[in-house]
Amino acid sequence: MLKKSLISLATAIVGFLAYMFTHNSNSSFGLPQPLCLSQFYQDTAPELINPKLKNNSYPLCYEGFSLNYSGITKTPLWVAEKLNPERLRSKIKRENNFHEEERLPTHARALLSDYKNSGFDRGHMAPNGDMGDKASQYDSFSLANMIPQHPDNNQNTWREIEETTRTMVTKYRLEAYVVTGGAFLKRTVKPIKKGHDVLVPSHVYKAVYFPQIGMASAYLSVNDDSRQTDMISICALEEKTGINIFPQLEEHIKRQVYAFPLRASQVKANKQPVLKQQDLVSQCAPQVSAAQIKNTQQQFIIGKNYNSVLNLTQHQKTTQDKPLSPELDFNALALAAVHWFKAQENK
Repeated sequence: MLKKSLISLATAIVGFLAYMFTHNSNSSFGLPQPLCLSQFYQDTAPELINPKLKNNSYPLCYEGFSLNYSGITKTPLWVAEKLNPERLRSKIKRENNFHEEERLPTHARALLSDYKNSGFDRGHMAPNGDMGDKASQYDSFSLANMIPQHPDNNQNTWREIEETTRTMVTKYRLEAYVVTGGAFLKRTVKPIKKGHDVLVPSHVYKAVYFPQIGMASAYLSVNDDSRQTDMISICALEEKTGINIFPQLEEHIKRQVYAFPLRASQVKANKQPVLKQQDLVSQCAPQVSAAQIKNTQQQFIIGKNYNSVLNLTQHQKTTQDKPLSPELDFNALALAAVHWFKAQENK
């Protein structure tokens, strides 16, 4: 009797410790949790200014990019990458490993069935072409990195913009911070198909900042077959989306509108884009306090899983060859301990 009571008590303690370990957003028993901030300009993630965007949102870390996912639209609000010539030098064969993001709660996930026979492509926001190894390529095929994209936009207009961005980084020999996402700029929003919850953005955007020369602007493309793309300032994009794209960037840079090329063939190594104008009309996103920046940073925890504490997901199982974060290590330890205690109880 005493033995069973001790085993039950030990099991409860392990469960409590697991809960405390994984639900402390700042530290685990005094140990700092590893964060994925390297893809952000000055380690500062885009900030959701529109409070509606914060509802049911999920910051996620990946190999080669980070994002904030909306469980309402079931698409990423934004996806951030840091590109440089060294990263883009590595090329690997494309493998189409589209998969559902099992780190997200079931109710928030986009599903493979959502896209099937929908008439929309699964459009990467962090492009497969930016990924130079199998781990980052696999991550880029998570549906959390996808929006429903019109096939013509995805395969033509947007493909060319992605190639142009890579070519600018390579030919100019500069690093770039890139933030990409879908924008809902029309009054009516449509689901991907009847009976499914994934919402179709009206536009696709890509903000690009070259810190070494202080050049920034954004592509804004209509998500249809019109092939319409505008170059706008970062301020204009922030006003349209309700997101502070680069919180640490000076306002005068955010107001720039450069004549970024639309095709990779237009990129010339010895001729960088010219400044078309300063946008003095758009409303830039308000400044973000240092405290808020830190608070947002602490949400981008490597290995963060929004499912139950002791649930090792298929995503985690496919990355067993990678070093696990402290959160996942403790989850595995706690699960093993519970099994051991139960085995003792049955003896």
